[in-house]
Amino acid sequence: MFSKKGKRWMTGLSALTVTLLLSACSGGSGGPAAQQAGGGETSETTGGQTELRMMWWGDQKRADTTNQAIKLFEQKNPDIKVMGEFAPSTGYFDKLNTQLASGTAPDVFFLGGNVTDYASKGVLLDLTPYVGNELKLEQMDQSLVEYGTLGGKLVNVSAGANARGIVVNKTLFEKAGMPIPEDGWNWDDYARISKELSDKLDGVAGTYNFTFDGMDIFLKQNGKQLYDMENEALGFEEADILPWYQYWDETTQNGGVVSPEMQVSNPPNDTAKTLLITSGVGMTLIPSNQLAAFQNLTEDELILVQVPRGPKGTGVVFESSQGLSAYAKTEHPEAVAKLIDFWINDADAAKILGSDRGVPVTAANRELLQKDASPADLIVYDYTSRVSEAAEKENFVVSYNIPGGAEFTKLGETTVQEIGFGRKSVEQAVSDFYKGAQQIFAKNKTSAQ
Repeated sequence: MFSKKGKRWMTGLSALTVTLLLSACSGGSGGPAAQQAGGGETSETTGGQTELRMMWWGDQKRADTTNQAIKLFEQKNPDIKVMGEFAPSTGYFDKLNTQLASGTAPDVFFLGGNVTDYASKGVLLDLTPYVGNELKLEQMDQSLVEYGTLGGKLVNVSAGANARGIVVNKTLFEKAGMPIPEDGWNWDDYARISKELSDKLDGVAGTYNFTFDGMDIFLKQNGKQLYDMENEALGFEEADILPWYQYWDETTQNGGVVSPEMQVSNPPNDTAKTLLITSGVGMTLIPSNQLAAFQNLTEDELILVQVPRGPKGTGVVFESSQGLSAYAKTEHPEAVAKLIDFWINDADAAKILGSDRGVPVTAANRELLQKDASPADLIVYDYTSRVSEAAEKENFVVSYNIPGGAEFTKLGETTVQEIGFGRKSVEQAVSDFYKGAQQIFAKNKTSAQ
């Protein structure tokens, strides 16, 4: 059974609103899956057996566990065969977009924070007619169901939930003789501690630069948001984000942040290159479901701490880390619904998939996995419990990525580099960024209508 914290986790989560940012989803590079479908195939029914295609992104480990779950589904549903394929996160959406454009998209595929883009294009199947029959959502947290419902249609079913936090290398802090950061700190504390750790340990940076990845959190902490879906407008002004960019520029200039050169050559989310696993950085922002992957690659002890607080709190809520959507033109919607139901409800599938895509979205499977959780996963469960407790007092509105999320992300990352490498002043870079965000939003909002 759940501990007291675990019970609060379940109670709190159902009352939460959910946000999903582009950098919350994890996934590294990986080789081809052992079981792949050809790019031009469509689903078929052969000899009484329905064939489906399913596509996801991630590394080889994720591919292996996903294929194991697919085999289990086939054993339990011998009338359905599932062809699996995956791609590294860097090329996944290009591949998916190409297949959607050519009418050869998979029957089922994973989406992240860009679900609004695909929903607006009308390429996602409305799963509502299958709820209560092939697809059962009774055990799923209602807030996550609501997140996947756009325009009155259920077009995405969360496959995992997480909450972003600060990963702290406890070993480095102990080596530096510094107190371990705790929940309740603020951004002044974060800058001071980052510099102190950098000063005390040669070759160690206090933190990665997460100006863009953390911008939505900063906005929420100050009563704003990225995308005001209700009013179909950007949820922030240029003046709202300027202090955030100035904060990171000052913290970098003071010596507490990974250099721009190292940030580019050793990106924080690349498990093969990140300084998190080489004792080269003390802290950064990550989705909670990434902790185990990083911990498995280093002997240093890693923990999770809530993000520093702003005027309205932490700004962090539970997020749909990834979700399952179906192709609107699939020839086998009932079989698709069965597959999605299996993915979120089946206990044996939960044991195989673990928490790689986030903690399970159903109470039963959360309880099941917590019983035999690894030390790293127990840290995640404890952390998400603390987030739940905080969110009971500090609630935030549901938010989504702005239309044109991929363009927006590229613009944001470029802006951070322009500041870091001295090509633009902070003020000019932020001004250009905001103008670019307005253009991206207007263009994609228009194209979606």
